[in-house]
Amino acid sequence: MFWGGFYIINIDRKMKVLKFGGTSVGSVKSILSLKRIVEKEAKRQPIIVVVSALGGITDKLISTGQLALQGDNTWKDEFSTMVDRHHKMIDTIITEPKSREDLFNAVDSLFEQLKSIYYGVFLIHDLSEKTQDTIVSYGERLSSKIVATLIKGAKWFDSRDFIKTERKHGKHTLDSELTNKFVKEIFVDLPRISLVPGFISRDKNTSETTNLGRGGSDYTAAIIAAALDAEMLEIWTDVDGFMTADPKVIKTAYTINELSYIEAMELCNFGAKVIYPPTIYPVCIKNIPIRVKNTFNSNSRGTIIKSRITNDRKPIKGISSIKGTTLITVTGLSMVGVIGVNRRIFTALAERGISVFMVSQASSENSTSIGVRDIDAQQAVDVLNREFAKEIEMGAMFPMHAESNLATIAIVGENMKHTPGIAGKLFGVLGRSGISVIACAQGASETNISFVVDNMSLRKSLNVIHDSFFLSEYKVLNLFICGVGTVGGKLLEQIRSQYEELKEHSRLKLNVVGIATSRNAVFNRDGISLDTYLDDLKNSEPSNVTSLRDNVVGMNIFNSVFVDCTASKEIASLYQTLVENNISVVAANKIAASSQYSDYIKLKQTALARGVKFRYETNVGAGLPIIGTINDLRNSGDKILKIEAVLSGTLNFIFNEIAADVPFSETVKRAKEQGYSEPDPRIDLSGTDVIRKLVILAREAGYKVEQEDVEKHLFVPDDFFRGTVEDFWKKLPILDEEFEKKRKLLEEQKKHWRFVATMDHGKTNVALQTVDSTHPFYNLEGSNNIVLLTTERYKEYPMQIQGYGAGASVTAAGVFANIMSIANI
Repeated sequence: MFWGGFYIINIDRKMKVLKFGGTSVGSVKSILSLKRIVEKEAKRQPIIVVVSALGGITDKLISTGQLALQGDNTWKDEFSTMVDRHHKMIDTIITEPKSREDLFNAVDSLFEQLKSIYYGVFLIHDLSEKTQDTIVSYGERLSSKIVATLIKGAKWFDSRDFIKTERKHGKHTLDSELTNKFVKEIFVDLPRISLVPGFISRDKNTSETTNLGRGGSDYTAAIIAAALDAEMLEIWTDVDGFMTADPKVIKTAYTINELSYIEAMELCNFGAKVIYPPTIYPVCIKNIPIRVKNTFNSNSRGTIIKSRITNDRKPIKGISSIKGTTLITVTGLSMVGVIGVNRRIFTALAERGISVFMVSQASSENSTSIGVRDIDAQQAVDVLNREFAKEIEMGAMFPMHAESNLATIAIVGENMKHTPGIAGKLFGVLGRSGISVIACAQGASETNISFVVDNMSLRKSLNVIHDSFFLSEYKVLNLFICGVGTVGGKLLEQIRSQYEELKEHSRLKLNVVGIATSRNAVFNRDGISLDTYLDDLKNSEPSNVTSLRDNVVGMNIFNSVFVDCTASKEIASLYQTLVENNISVVAANKIAASSQYSDYIKLKQTALARGVKFRYETNVGAGLPIIGTINDLRNSGDKILKIEAVLSGTLNFIFNEIAADVPFSETVKRAKEQGYSEPDPRIDLSGTDVIRKLVILAREAGYKVEQEDVEKHLFVPDDFFRGTVEDFWKKLPILDEEFEKKRKLLEEQKKHWRFVATMDHGKTNVALQTVDSTHPFYNLEGSNNIVLLTTERYKEYPMQIQGYGAGASVTAAGVFANIMSIANI
C-alpha cells in the first residue's frame, strides 16, 4: 500500500530494528556507510532505524551547559562549533537543493530553541535536571533529522511520543506497559524505513522531556524490537562485536562469534562497553537475537547474542574489567549472626542512587566488602557511616574502610558450571604471576567469577588469564635476553629461526621484549625485531644493572622469563629480585647456582614458593642433560653417592690438542678463539669454572657444599692469575717447555691428561689426573664432557652421560631447551 509518499507494511510481517551509535553518525564516511547498510536491509524487510547523537555531541551539549551556568561567555563559541559541525555535515551529504533547504530550516529551528535555553541558563545561573534533560535531547533530535533526510523514503518518528518514563527513586524509569502500548499503536503499519531518535523519552505525567540514560539509544532500540516482536535487533557500532578482552590491552583478543544473553549481560556489566546493559533484558524475554556489527566493516560477521549456544566447548568466553574500583569494607563483631545488616547496607546505598557491582562476604559474617566506582566511593562511605553511626559509636562496628586505585576483573562463560577446577586454575595462574587477589565473588549460577586487584596488576592479569584459558590463538612467553655475545647471539639467532615453526606447530610465540648488553638495553612490550636488534641497541639509551632491573620488573609483564647469557656477577645478583617479582630465570651464568649455599637455597625456595622457574641446566655440560638427570634420580628415590666428571670442555680441548708441534700456550689460544673458554681463560685454567660446576652438581645431588670446601690440585702456578689478561698471555709460553716434557712421558705410557672433578659422599676435589686406556675418560674427544654417577641403584655400573660440553651453539641450544621447558608447563 502506498500512502502519503511512504510504503506501508502490515505489522504481522517480519521486521528488524537497527541501532547506529554516535561513531556511526559521527563523520561523513560513517554516515554514508550507514545509508548503504540501511538501504540494503530495507530491500529485504521493513526496518526501524534508531540513531544516537553525532559522536561527541552529547558531551559537548553538557559541557556547554556548564559554561553557561558558570557565566562563562565562551558557551557561545562552543555552541557555534556544534552548529558548524551539523551544517557542514548537511552541506556534504545532502545534495538535493530542496531537501537540503528544508533540513537546514528544521535544524536551525532546533538550534534556535537550544540557544535560548543556554542563554536562560547563562542569565539566571541555574541548570536544573529538567533543563539538563532538555538540552541533551537535542543531540538525537538533530542527528535523526539529518539521517531521515539522507535516506530516501524514511519516515521520522519522535520517540518521545511512545517512550514513556516515570519518576522512581530520584531517577527516570521506563514505564514498560505504557511504552509497549504506544509502540504497538504508532507502528501498527510499518513504513519500509522508520527513523527514530534514540535515548530521549517523555515523562508520562508531566510531559517533560526525559531520557533513558547514557547508552539509552541501545535501550530504545531494544524496547521497540521487543514490543513489535522483531526478527532481530542489530547494534551497529565501531567494533566488530564483543571481544574476548580489551584489544587495547591484549593484542591477541579476537571477536566472539556467539554469546548467550547471560554471558553478554555479564560482560556488559563488567566494562565491555559494546552495548548498554539494560538493552538485553527486553529482547531476552522475547527470545529476539541481538547482532553486534561494525559500521566501518559491514562484511564482518560480528557477534550474535541468543538464548542458547550450540557446539560451545570453551569454559570461558571473555574477560571484562572495570577500572576505578573502590572496595568498601563493612566490618564488626556485631554483624555476626545478626539478620538485616546487609539489607541496611544495600538499602542505604540504593536510596542514594549508588550502584554496587560486586559483593564479597566472609563466612563468619563479620565483614562484607562491596565494590563501587571511585566516583561514588566517598558518598558511599559517608552514607554507610551515617547508617551505622550508633554501632560505630558503641564500638560494635568499625568506621567504613575504603581502598581505592583498584580494578575489578570478571571471567565470563556459561560452560564454567560444567567444568571443574576453573576457579582453582584462575587463582593459580594469578598467584604464579605474582598477582594478589584482594577480594573475589562467584555467583551460584557459575557464569561469572569476579575479583579485585590493584590497578597496577590489571594489564598483567588480563594477559595471563587470556593466555592461560586458551582465549589467545597462541601461548606467549615474554623473554628478556641479557648478553648478546657468543651464547646470547646464537640464542637470538635460534629463536629467530624457530619463531614461525613454534607458532605454527606449537601455537607458541616467543616474544623477545628486552635485550641488554653491558652498556645498552632496548625494551618493547610488543616485541623486538630480531632482524634489527643490533641496530636498536646501538641507538638505545645507556643501561646499567640498576636500570636493567627496574625496567624488567617495572614492565610487570605476564609469562616473563629473564635469560642470562653473561658471566656477570652483577647480573646474577638480580635473580633473587626477579623471582620475588614472579619472573622466571634461565641462566647460562654459573655464579648464582654456585654462590653461597644460603643464597642458592633461598633463590630456589623463593622460585618454588612463587610458582616460577629457575633453570640452569647449561651451567654444567652445556646442552647435556646432567642436572635434569640428577634431579630425576633423586625425585624417584635414588641417592647419589659419587660423581666423577670431566666438566671443562675448554680443558679437555686443551689436553686433547696439545702435541709436539702444538705447545700448551697455543692450545689455550685456540680454545679462546674457537669459543670454548670463558671470556677470560684464566677462569678455566684456575679450575674456578670446574669448581663452580662441581659445587652445583654436588648441591643438586643433595649435599651442602661451598666452593671453599673443594680441594684443589691445579696445574698452573698461582702467579699466572695475578695482573691483567694481557700479562697472562705474555707469561703463558713460559709453561710450554715443562708441559712438553710431561706430555712426552705421558705419550710413552699411553696415558692421557684429564682434569677431573670428584664428589664422594659430599667430599669434593678437582685435580689434573692421568688415565689409561681402561678408564671411561681415556677416549674423551675434543671439548666433550663426561659424567659418571654412582648411586644406590647404579653402584656396580655407574650411569654415564657424555657429549659436547662446550661451544656457543650447543650452550645456546641448552638455554633454548630450558626456555621451552617453561613454555610447556
